Amino acid sequence: MIENRPSYWDNHAFVEPQVVSAKELAERFEVSVRTIVRDIEALSAAGIPISSSTGVSGGYSVMEGYKLESRMINSEDQTAIITALKGLFTAYDGSRYADVLEKLSSIFQKQEQRRVFLDFGASGENADIQEKLKKLDDAIKNKAAVKIDYVNASGAASSRIVEPLALNYRWYAWYLLAFCTEKQDYRIFKLARINRFEPTNLSFSREHGDPEMLLESAFSNAGRRIPGIILQVKPFMKVQVCEYLNAEYMETLENGDYIMRIDAYENERMWIAMLMSFGDAIEVLEPEEVRTRVTETAKNILSLYNN
Repeated sequence: MIENRPSYWDNHAFVEPQVVSAKELAERFEVSVRTIVRDIEALSAAGIPISSSTGVSGGYSVMEGYKLESRMINSEDQTAIITALKGLFTAYDGSRYADVLEKLSSIFQKQEQRRVFLDFGASGENADIQEKLKKLDDAIKNKAAVKIDYVNASGAASSRIVEPLALNYRWYAWYLLAFCTEKQDYRIFKLARINRFEPTNLSFSREHGDPEMLLESAFSNAGRRIPGIILQVKPFMKVQVCEYLNAEYMETLENGDYIMRIDAYENERMWIAMLMSFGDAIEVLEPEEVRTRVTETAKNILSLYNN
């Protein structure tokens, strides 16, 4: 609605009312009509005077002469938005988001000098991951099922047809939320473990709910959560443990060591690999099952090199 009418933003004012239908907005921003209706309601609740009309020429418009007050999006807000978008591009070079950044950069004229710089480049260096992101993003937009060959954390391989719903970056990696047609349930797939990807001619088999809620539910069910792993950490390693394991400080011992706490998922290997990489600078105090796992892993490594 705004892209082809830059005069709307002259002096932060809408010069003339323009009626645009929900369908037009949905097509322009590549979302559902339901999303447009929800966003219009949110804008109205925020105090922007949006009117609606019915009939053949019906749609939404902003009150004539309405001026967008600068206090709604001040210079710090503008800088925060640009910072977040630029951080996203270090992990995903989607052209759609680059287009958004270009538009906002031209609209926002009062940005402050950035003090925060986000770089998730480690996830963006792999060309294979970037290709998967683009193809899955298209499949999500088009509501098209895809066929994948997948290897889970235990090394078991499978081939399945899934309905992709959302992409999520967490724990230094990209994940896909999808509905598995074989299991008839929502599953989390790590993009690095998708060995082969091919589109299908199949549309979604059903209407799915809110992706954000489904995503958190799927992650919670993805593996048994191990809460409250207690670590004794040498002082010189505290910063690294906080950085890589998202550890929570609990107390300082008389000898200067720190007692820290982390949570983890049993099926994810990265956290146990991180623990092992710290060597004797970290000791797992509890639970006993994690102490045993670390001990057995260390023995296996030692046995390998002794042979």
